[in-house]
Amino acid sequence: MVKRMRMRTLFFGGVITLLFVFLVGRIYYIQVVKGAEWYELAKERWSANEVLQAKRGMIMDRNGKVLAMDSVAYNLALNPKQINEQEIGSEVIDGLSDIIGMSKESLREHVEAKKDDGQYLSQREVRNGGWQLDKTTADKIKEFSRELSKEKKVPDVGIYLYDQQKRFYPNKELAAQVVGYLNNENQAMTGIEAALNEQLSGVDGYFKYEKDGKRVQLAEGEVEYQPEQNGHDVTLTIDGDIQKYAQDALAEIVKKYNPKSATAIAADPNTMEILAMANTPNYDPNEYWKNNTGSYNHAVRSIYEPGSTFKIVTLAAAVEEGLFNPDEKYKSGEIYFPKVAKPIRDIKRGGWGTISFLEGLKRSSNVAFVKLGYEKLGEDKFKDYINKFGFGQKTGIQLGGELSGRVQLTWPIEVANATFGQGVAVTPIQQVAAVAAVANGGKLLQPQIIKEITDPSTKTTTKVEPKVVRQVISEETSREVGEYLEQVVSDKEIGTGKDAYIEGYRVAGKTGTAQKTNVSGIGYAADKFVVSFIGYAPVENPKIVVYIIVDEPNDPEVGGGRVAGPAFKEIVQKSLRKMGVAPSYEFDESTGKTEVSIAVPKVTDLNVTQAKSEIKVKGMDVEQVGNGTKVLQQIPPAGSVVHPTQRVYLITEPPEKLAIPDLTGVSLRDALEFTTLIGVRLIPEGQGYVVSQQQETLNNVKVLRVKLAPLDQGTAIDPPPDSEGSGETGDDGAEQTDPAGGQQTNGANGSDSNQSEPNGAGPSAAQNGASAASGANSQ
Repeated sequence: MVKRMRMRTLFFGGVITLLFVFLVGRIYYIQVVKGAEWYELAKERWSANEVLQAKRGMIMDRNGKVLAMDSVAYNLALNPKQINEQEIGSEVIDGLSDIIGMSKESLREHVEAKKDDGQYLSQREVRNGGWQLDKTTADKIKEFSRELSKEKKVPDVGIYLYDQQKRFYPNKELAAQVVGYLNNENQAMTGIEAALNEQLSGVDGYFKYEKDGKRVQLAEGEVEYQPEQNGHDVTLTIDGDIQKYAQDALAEIVKKYNPKSATAIAADPNTMEILAMANTPNYDPNEYWKNNTGSYNHAVRSIYEPGSTFKIVTLAAAVEEGLFNPDEKYKSGEIYFPKVAKPIRDIKRGGWGTISFLEGLKRSSNVAFVKLGYEKLGEDKFKDYINKFGFGQKTGIQLGGELSGRVQLTWPIEVANATFGQGVAVTPIQQVAAVAAVANGGKLLQPQIIKEITDPSTKTTTKVEPKVVRQVISEETSREVGEYLEQVVSDKEIGTGKDAYIEGYRVAGKTGTAQKTNVSGIGYAADKFVVSFIGYAPVENPKIVVYIIVDEPNDPEVGGGRVAGPAFKEIVQKSLRKMGVAPSYEFDESTGKTEVSIAVPKVTDLNVTQAKSEIKVKGMDVEQVGNGTKVLQQIPPAGSVVHPTQRVYLITEPPEKLAIPDLTGVSLRDALEFTTLIGVRLIPEGQGYVVSQQQETLNNVKVLRVKLAPLDQGTAIDPPPDSEGSGETGDDGAEQTDPAGGQQTNGANGSDSNQSEPNGAGPSAAQNGASAASGANSQ
């Protein structure tokens, strides 16, 4: 018995000893062998990690107007399990559909989303339609959620919102294709957003610390902190006001001619800083998924045959080489080439007889430019000037997807056609850079869209300086060509650019119209054209160069002068006024010139249509204020002597119903009269005429801040000499074009990556023989 008890004791003692040894071994294994690993796992449980999201840099215009910035956004998520357990699916679907505009069918897919095993999901993100919502929409969702919770008497209705940063474009469509946009995944897709994504993005930071079971930071715990690095702020060369002038002018073209697309570029010819770059169709980058089909930056990503605007290159080259004599005569009408059955013709079949080369320029005679570029300059020299002016090569502007255009001149007939803008494919930005060189004294400059980049961390700013590519022509040639091009605009009898004439300013310019090829690439469409106008002002000291190009206006009978000329005039006139550029000359009776100042006619008590007609007869801008049909008051008052660029406002409703219109160009006196009329306090800065305005609320009082600049009269300058000759006046005729006309190489929704150009420029002039030479008429 004792022996048995002893054996039992030894057995249990051995087992306990073995268990103890095992326990010690296990503890050793965990604490020593695996100690470091378990310690790291424990630290993960103790540790908290917060991401410090970097703020994306702002994009601003040259005056500090914000075009793109970060703001708070909200993402919607649903709990299908909770919603279906509470049996409130129909209410959730109906309520959210009304708030976010999402179809009920799409919302039902989210509300009824299940796992593979058939169980409802506990979380479902509503990405398409419920992502990056603004605060107003989020507040509506929160209110709906609270009301539903009260109605159904449930604490959780399965609707959740999570906040994050969102890209916001406060000026909506303004410079949309230039600025670009970020998609709902915060991926930079187009424009500056994509081109400078690395500088704008910044680097996220983090904050790591140790916490206790209640998620409170341990006082003696380890802390690791890496601050975020916010993205750089980018200031563009774009002027928000001039950009709006350009977009408004294109909107008028769209309203009247309904083109496939239209593009406007405005630049400072002395620096090639882009002041405006507008395109239609346009879109709001805040809602990039709407109205975005075909909407992208044609200024750098589309190529067109330039038409007669290219004659500026031929003219400049001929003047530089001493080959242009404005008084020299030639036979207009047509010119033949060996082995080509049909001749190159002017827009007017039979021409205008024997005329001077200056008249040929004003009438945009193709024959004149074939003689200048092909016969006088010669093939090699003419092609050399095309290259010197930057055609066939990228300009280097800081925007993605820029094309280099196409200049393939192999056969003599192709060179001849190129002298008047046929058979070469160029981008609008190349055209602007080339004409800016003609305007600024002969220097080809690289176009600039970036003015400066600022690092918010170091407060350092990197400025982008003008870059001269090469000297193309001399300053004397530049001056002389400007005087010739001025007569294209100022000659109201035969000048094809007369629709771009601006009273008081010397304007140089050239029209262009190019016939487009058929879809097959063989032959040319009789009713599809690309029309354009390019010019600069004032001629004696150019401050702005503007190019307007319109693809397929709905009227095949109109040309560049009639379609694009008025848009050019509107943009340049408003821009010069904003810049405070004095008129080029002042007319008076002693010199036989017309006065710059104009007396405002009396239009009160007239109906609006008649009043507008009376004002427009004077060559003045007019704007209706209010929705009435009769003019109750006018500003400036009848009899006032004003600058011809000043707008006349027709008040058609009582003051309490009026909104503040654009007062650009109005004198301080008239601005005060208008704001007093509608009960708004005016806060002026400077003297002279209004160049910009901003509406604000100050101490609960509506105020309007305006900046003013003088429009001092400049030194009187003799007007251009009277034009020679007379006869039939044509607008732009049409040149045949290759498939490059209006060719687009990238869709609206894709990113701005560099794209290769399609090969071939359509049917070669030499290959098509007579068909390439005949009918290639332009003005």
